[in-house]
Amino acid sequence: MRLAHCSDLHLLSHDGVRWLDLANKRWLGAMNLLSNRSRHYHVAAFEAMVEDLNAQGVEHVLCTGDVTNLALRQEFEFARKRFDNLKLGPTHVTVVPGNHDAYVAAGVPFFSEIFGDYATTDAGWEWGEDTRHDADDITHWPIVRVRGELALIGLSTSRQTPWFTAYGKLGHGQLARLERVLTDPRLAGKVRVVAIHHPPAGPRALSKVRGLRDHGDFARVIGTAGCDLIVHGHEHRDMHEALVGPTGDSIPVRGIASGTYFHNKPERTARYRIFEITQGVVTGDHVRVWDPQRNTFGQI
Repeated sequence: MRLAHCSDLHLLSHDGVRWLDLANKRWLGAMNLLSNRSRHYHVAAFEAMVEDLNAQGVEHVLCTGDVTNLALRQEFEFARKRFDNLKLGPTHVTVVPGNHDAYVAAGVPFFSEIFGDYATTDAGWEWGEDTRHDADDITHWPIVRVRGELALIGLSTSRQTPWFTAYGKLGHGQLARLERVLTDPRLAGKVRVVAIHHPPAGPRALSKVRGLRDHGDFARVIGTAGCDLIVHGHEHRDMHEALVGPTGDSIPVRGIASGTYFHNKPERTARYRIFEITQGVVTGDHVRVWDPQRNTFGQI
């Protein structure tokens, strides 16, 4: 099986946006867009990525969040149209939300409404009344999608945060459900891939401004229940970290750079990664990078 991972697309469209829509924290984001982000993140790169994914024999596509910039309805609708060009369709494309997809409270429902079928859990994995409604919980997560030998577990760290912050948090309820999923006998023999937006390991996980607030609790769940691979986005760079599994084994934690970035840092040029999964093992991976001159992706 070939699993593709991309992240942090920041697909930009403000058609029909009113100044009133940019009130509160969105105003700060809008200023960032005008001065920086709109020039450095390119919709054309994602459109070229879609063409490349359709040609690479990929069997599942995973996006770990930040499909938008300001969590505006127009942005989600704009992004959804481009995701719909993936031939695999929502059944074999999974999207989990990032912090930009919950930029303000008013934008939070749009992810579920517009991207809901890209983040639907498989039958038999619904939480329903079992969902714990405590102050820290993000309900209905994780999602579980089993595709052949792949068991994809999607988490949400997507929360509205105060100005000048971009941290994430899973919450006690979601962490408890994650442990139950990872130890469920139905996943025995599957390659368990955990997808999360914020990095859960390494020094960047520790940042109070941008990190994962409950990274220690996440590490304890992984240390008890284990998994085969953890992938994330958020930091807009390729990252290689690890967490310790139940038997002292090293579980890889892999971040990917933005799928649409291009400016003055070649190591961060728009890219995505393909993981090869064979007979219950992640056997390798490679990165494909955007060439803006040709508007195509190629392997490095």
